[in-house]
Amino acid sequence: MKQLTALITGASEGLGKSFAIEWAQRGLNLVLVALPNSGLDYLANYLRVNFNAKVFCIEIDLTENTSANQIFEQLKVMEIEINVLINNAGLGNWSWFEDKNTDFYRTQIELNITNTVLLTRLFLNHIDKAKTSYILNVGSLGGHFIVPKKQVYGATKSFIGYFTRCLQLELSGTNVHISLLSPGGINTKPELLVMNHTLKGFAKATILEADYVAKTAIDGMFKGKKEIIPGFANRFLVLLDKIIPTFLKEIIIRRKLRTILTA
Repeated sequence: MKQLTALITGASEGLGKSFAIEWAQRGLNLVLVALPNSGLDYLANYLRVNFNAKVFCIEIDLTENTSANQIFEQLKVMEIEINVLINNAGLGNWSWFEDKNTDFYRTQIELNITNTVLLTRLFLNHIDKAKTSYILNVGSLGGHFIVPKKQVYGATKSFIGYFTRCLQLELSGTNVHISLLSPGGINTKPELLVMNHTLKGFAKATILEADYVAKTAIDGMFKGKKEIIPGFANRFLVLLDKIIPTFLKEIIIRRKLRTILTA
């Protein structure tokens, strides 16, 4: 494999951190993007020491209006050419719509949608289209299903899915390969570990470790997969969704909603 350099957003923790470690293990170069004071330098040093990786850091708040432009301006100043963009940064939640204020939803939409669109647009200007390049957009199974308490998050991930599929058609036949990652639940934070530990049966089988998801995603991206759904249980759920009639799915969702309300 030729020497590739990936820009990974939201790289300081969770799935983004796993992406960075997986990429460094493959002997490839990195540009890590995350919030200031989020531990990015510590992660970069870890990757340099343990994998002899070439790692650059850009600390920036991606919800700022000019952040996408600033990132590519910094790349130009540092004379770094990236040929892989992993749009991982995002903001999730598990709450009733009225429990969050408008500032939260503005931030969520800007981070999950606006940031991804603008970085992708600038990346296409940045690359040499005569060479092979990759884009991996992190969506979610939440973008496939109607899930109570994930109304705005799920909608943003539905947008990412639609956006990615459109680009796949527009750029078909070029050297730009675009993949959509649609994971289910991932153990990324202590509070999620506690919550996921209480799950049983099939629900528990849909929860995966971040390292596994990152490896599966990068493997799938290099294989040119249009959509990557890690885990057999999650792929089965998507297949089931295509088979079950809409009215029956609505009944299941309403029953699930009553269960949440009485919990």
